Amino acid sequence: MYRVVIAEKPSVAMGIAQVLGASARKDGHMEGNGWLVSWCIGHLAGLAEPAVYNPRYDKWRREDLPILPEHWRFTIGQDKRERFDILRTLFRREDVSEVVNACDAGREGELIFRTAYHLAGCTKPMKRLWISSMEDSAIREGFANLRPGSDYDGLHQAALCRQKADWLVGINATRLFSVLYGRTLNIGRVMSPTLAMIAQREAEIAAFEPVPFYTVELTCGGMTVTGERIAAKEDAAAIAAACEGGTATVQAVEQKEKTERPPALYDLTTLQRDANRILGYTAQQTLDYLQALYEKKLCTYPRTDSRYLTDDMESVVPALLSAAVTICGVKPVGSISAAQVCDSGKVSDHHAIVPTRSTAHADLAQGEREILRLVSLGLLRAVCPPHRYAETSLTAECGGHRFTAKGKAVLDMGWRAYAAPSKDAALPDALAEGQTLAVDAVQVKEGKTTPPKHFTEDTILASMECAGAEEMPDDAERKGIGTPATRAAILEKLVATGLVERKKTKKITNLLPTHAGSSLVAVLPEALQSPLLTADWEQRLGQVERGELSGEDFMGDIAAMVKELVETYRPVPGAQALFPSAREAVGPCPRCGGAVVEAKKGFFCENRECRFALWKDCKFFAAKKKTLTKPIATALLSKGRVKLTGCFSEKTGKTYDATVVLEDDGERASYKLVFGHG
Repeated sequence: MYRVVIAEKPSVAMGIAQVLGASARKDGHMEGNGWLVSWCIGHLAGLAEPAVYNPRYDKWRREDLPILPEHWRFTIGQDKRERFDILRTLFRREDVSEVVNACDAGREGELIFRTAYHLAGCTKPMKRLWISSMEDSAIREGFANLRPGSDYDGLHQAALCRQKADWLVGINATRLFSVLYGRTLNIGRVMSPTLAMIAQREAEIAAFEPVPFYTVELTCGGMTVTGERIAAKEDAAAIAAACEGGTATVQAVEQKEKTERPPALYDLTTLQRDANRILGYTAQQTLDYLQALYEKKLCTYPRTDSRYLTDDMESVVPALLSAAVTICGVKPVGSISAAQVCDSGKVSDHHAIVPTRSTAHADLAQGEREILRLVSLGLLRAVCPPHRYAETSLTAECGGHRFTAKGKAVLDMGWRAYAAPSKDAALPDALAEGQTLAVDAVQVKEGKTTPPKHFTEDTILASMECAGAEEMPDDAERKGIGTPATRAAILEKLVATGLVERKKTKKITNLLPTHAGSSLVAVLPEALQSPLLTADWEQRLGQVERGELSGEDFMGDIAAMVKELVETYRPVPGAQALFPSAREAVGPCPRCGGAVVEAKKGFFCENRECRFALWKDCKFFAAKKKTLTKPIATALLSKGRVKLTGCFSEKTGKTYDATVVLEDDGERASYKLVFGHG
């Protein structure tokens, strides 16, 4: 008898097969030693499109909303059908006694496997492989400690609820707003609050008015002392004049010894932030590089929100450090403490990201190499002693005004030996209270208050991580919006759908809302903009995972929210101007004032809710052997009438001239003929 193992990707499957001794390559799987090892390619199936439930949903109409499936259906992607058929065959083999879920150890990995398992109609016993590293030793240990698949029923239920809830909000809200505003507007549970933060930041920048200020700087005793900010230039000039050629008296010198603890190990978000700030990588690039390193057995599992290792890993930290030193090409400094990076109480599903003990990394792409080095530096810093320095604060008086200076002197580099050097200089020695210093130079410096900075991927990830945290209860399991595993994809989708753009200025790439993005935020209700919605979802999904809340109750609340949105939302007056069409307007809509544009079969109002139409295939014009052309439609829309010459009479067979008048009763457009000047 065989046991089937299903991994999430081919490369992971190959690594597992090698360890298990399944070395015979078959059609779509590896075989040997009692094992059949195969793989998915990400999600093989997804929730069906609305038209699968009812053909009328193929068209977007407000009267069809909300779309709330009673019995959910899945569809297998056309490009995934062959792969699914291979898995179904393996699941159904009579010589297979058990299946092992070896997809990524997280919520999405659970969903990927279970969806394929259930769609294949498999009922065979299921086990779960749960590992944080693709090293051979970790795989062996994982298979020696396989867990019952039922242990993760709650995780699957939470993943399924998340998938269905995102479908309900995405499908219904996207269709509602697209129909109301006449263009495709993508709405999402995490996308929309993220877009709102970016748009709000740009609004703050646009509204910001810089305020000038002035400071007086004195050069004396081999250092620079600075006065307070002054609003008026003439007042600063007066202070400078009073100090010119004078002396400054030291009023106080205070020295404090300070300590900076080393940063914790990397989780995915902190690594993505540093990779963006230091290397300029997008969040998605960092995740892709890290995933490749994981599959090459060089880094541990990427999609983690933990920044510590488990207590039982303390003994392997020295070996990990040895690999990190080799990767970075640096020397270890000072005493290290493995204990300070190990705390099982602070580890969730997976521990922090660290390099593995492997040093076989010659064939890496540059991005992979840079990320591996960053991860290794993170480990080296985390086990180091604190950074210690002496901070000296000086206060001096000159011309009746107060001046200050600060300096730092390093006492012990500690973890900062692996970080960028500090730019702070030490103040001169032997400064004492009451000492007088000759003023060698005086300078008035002009400055301006600065607006908030544009979001970068570094700073938006930080904001996503803590968004709405101040309004969440202290015991909330998850605060902020999105998860470490999903935030990169959310940013990519915002860019791909034209709501956000990346704009490079000097060496920094900013995230800016497009006109469509800002316009969408302007018409979204607060509930879809607020980070509290998605934070609350994550909190409740955690309850579903633990069995404290039923999936039915969770989905019932989501359906009620969607229903209320569809029934109560009203278009923002005048918002049509926010969404100009890329198509040329033929004229104004007589019903709603929106733009009427030309299409293949006629001239239609861009506001789908309005439904005003002038059809080209029209009996009125056909009977007169005339065609409803663009110039005729323009005249009818702008003036309400158009003069036609050479109209054919069905009664007499002759031609005549007349004026066609457009009439619209709010339900349908019609025409009448007026002769003479009527």
